[in-house]
Amino acid sequence: MSIMKIGIIGAGNIGGNLTRRLTALGHDVSVANSRGPGTLTALAEETGATPVKVEDAARDAEVVVTVPLKAVPNLPHGLVDQAAEGVAVIDTGNYYPRQRDGRIDAIEDEGLTESGWTARQIGHTVVKAFNGTYAQDILDRHRPAGAPDRLALPVAGDDEAAKRVVRELIDELGFDTVDTGGLDESWRQQPGTPVYGLQKGVDEVTKALAEAPRERSADFRA
Repeated sequence: MSIMKIGIIGAGNIGGNLTRRLTALGHDVSVANSRGPGTLTALAEETGATPVKVEDAARDAEVVVTVPLKAVPNLPHGLVDQAAEGVAVIDTGNYYPRQRDGRIDAIEDEGLTESGWTARQIGHTVVKAFNGTYAQDILDRHRPAGAPDRLALPVAGDDEAAKRVVRELIDELGFDTVDTGGLDESWRQQPGTPVYGLQKGVDEVTKALAEAPRERSADFRA
């Protein structure tokens, strides 16, 4: 895969470890968080990533990784407008109403998927991936293609070209993927579903997606 310019917004567990792996693979990574680039010096020195302000994270980026769901409404307006044409925006977030986020009516009452809500907030379609992945697995569980213990990650999205870019990037990171379908099917990989946190290969992940109940589990409803 050719070197890409990637913007990562949020340097927590998932964002930080994606920064580590993507820079190790040679990609040009900019990383931002809500506290400012001065707080990212250690990560930048460790990885070679470029710390930037949130409003600059998507500038010319071919791939953008978004923040946890609760912080999405606080992103600068028109953030993705600065990105490269056809940018793939990866939504790694989850809706935790009781644990963190409070009630979001569009998800609870309209039945909007979590990633559908995120796409609406930022004004750009997204690809849902890494939302049920353990952050440490990004560092420790990557395997070459064809390895019998290679993990598979579910990926959902409406933009087929963007989804293809994300799946190819995940393959380069050392994981297989399973296409969940469009964002209207992304509920299959939301918290509380059989695939959420599942550390298995393609067959098991495919089976878990098929077995997902449509109704959100009680633990993940407001």
